[in-house]
Amino acid sequence: MRLRGVLRLGALVFGLSAIALIAVPRIFTDLLGLAGNADLDWSMQMIGITLVALTGNMFVVSISGSDRGVLWGARVMQLSAFALGVLTLLIPTGVNWFVILYALVGFGFSAGYTIFLIQRNPQA
Repeated sequence: MRLRGVLRLGALVFGLSAIALIAVPRIFTDLLGLAGNADLDWSMQMIGITLVALTGNMFVVSISGSDRGVLWGARVMQLSAFALGVLTLLIPTGVNWFVILYALVGFGFSAGYTIFLIQRNPQA
């Protein structure tokens, strides 16, 4: 099932993002055009820890989830990835190259989930 591959790839991307957010949150906020400070750094690190949990869950579902579990996980991620893309474009600092790239990653994953959900189950 190709959805398992999208979940694994998403887990890899989120895992790398989590490491960056935990280790160097200011670089991430600078790339987004946000004014960095200790409070925002802490928030980014908290998001990074949350992404660790999401990464683990996505990976576990991709390798050991039932087909039904993978379908439900993919549906959740389809909507979440799309919302991530939209929310990224709504950043209050304005759009720059990194914001566009980050939004495209979200939209790309949402499209991948959508395509494979339709191919796997036309009623999905």
